[in-house]
Amino acid sequence: MSAIPSTYPAERHAALYRKLNWRLLPFLLLCYTFAYLDRVNIGFAKLQMQSDLGFSDAVYGLGAGIFFLGYVLFEVPSNLLLPKVGARKTISRIMVLWGVTSASMVFVRSEPMFYTMRFLLGVFEAGFAPGMIFYLTYWYGRARMAQVMAIVMLAGPIGGMFGGPLSTWIMTSFSGAHGLGGWQWMFLIEGLPCVVFGVLALFVLDDRPGDARWLSAEEKRLLASELDARGGSHHSFAQVAKDPRVYWLALPYFCFICGIYAVSFWLPSIIKAAGVKDTMQIGLYSAIPYVAAAVAMLLVGRSSDRRGERRFHSAVPALIGSATLALATVFSSDLAVSLTCMTISTAMMWVAYTVFWAMPSEYLKGDAASGGIALINTIGLMGGFLSPTIIGWAQGATGSLHAGLYVMVALLAVGAIALLAMRPARAA
Repeated sequence: MSAIPSTYPAERHAALYRKLNWRLLPFLLLCYTFAYLDRVNIGFAKLQMQSDLGFSDAVYGLGAGIFFLGYVLFEVPSNLLLPKVGARKTISRIMVLWGVTSASMVFVRSEPMFYTMRFLLGVFEAGFAPGMIFYLTYWYGRARMAQVMAIVMLAGPIGGMFGGPLSTWIMTSFSGAHGLGGWQWMFLIEGLPCVVFGVLALFVLDDRPGDARWLSAEEKRLLASELDARGGSHHSFAQVAKDPRVYWLALPYFCFICGIYAVSFWLPSIIKAAGVKDTMQIGLYSAIPYVAAAVAMLLVGRSSDRRGERRFHSAVPALIGSATLALATVFSSDLAVSLTCMTISTAMMWVAYTVFWAMPSEYLKGDAASGGIALINTIGLMGGFLSPTIIGWAQGATGSLHAGLYVMVALLAVGAIALLAMRPARAA
């Protein structure tokens, strides 16, 4: 295989990545949007589900968070199998199983069933996000990774933008139809499309660039030359598991996840506590912070790639997110001030999260990176269990969301400080 000349025209290089972007990113973004939506729509279901089933705030908080226990238990095994099984089959399997499980939330009638279904949803979705991140390392070099992550991670803000109005519209429009509550229709309508996308993944995705029939031999050589230049620092998962830096990376990620999922699960309740009672209005107000997040992610991701800098592009937004979340909590009774601060905080949390993922994907290389990325995500996602559980417990104990939200404020600050204290790594 001949080397690509250093004079290879820049326009052909740009054309190759335009081709990759249009082939891969829209589909992965769509899949991840539904993954995020099925993960957090429990926050909107709470507006009806809690009263229909008689669940306390503590029960709801535990049920919202228990998803992550199932997720973390099965995430590393799922990702270690990905290089052997292939991305197509892995993503297809995950999406079909989680789509069926999410739609089956319609049958929840008791606390044990609620916990079981949320746990199974986590089990079946395990490995999707880190698997997708690892999959992108097959196609993109480090100089493009933050921007690529920003595009795919738009799933979170998009899920927030459209998920709120969509979920509340389904809940109000379909309530009582065929004897089902609005929240039951929401789970059914938002869960079943994932099964369709899971089947489509077998036809849309290719495991590696070498398998892509839609790439010419010349394009494959160009792509290989850029990816090979990245080198590699780990050769086995055992090496990854012994690397202290992997666990240090997991600390700020854990803190960022705590903040993100506190907002994801409890934003509808925060808006309701500020005086908004109409379910549709709550859904519309809930979309505002995610519009800001989408714009901020793309702008800061582009800046991070252009400057080749990750730590400050992640840590500084986390500090801003912490401060504005504190202000949103202090002024929680004033809808305008609270929502403005919550909008800034949500945007900054998502920026910190997005740029962060460019760091492990640069540091970890080769097939061992699949397990390393999953390990970081596994440890971090315990925050997804912890944050809604803490806030649910605090709400039940104090009658207010404030105590739990202040814990999230502190955790975001800790994550930013931990990231700033980390020395830049050199991938071997």
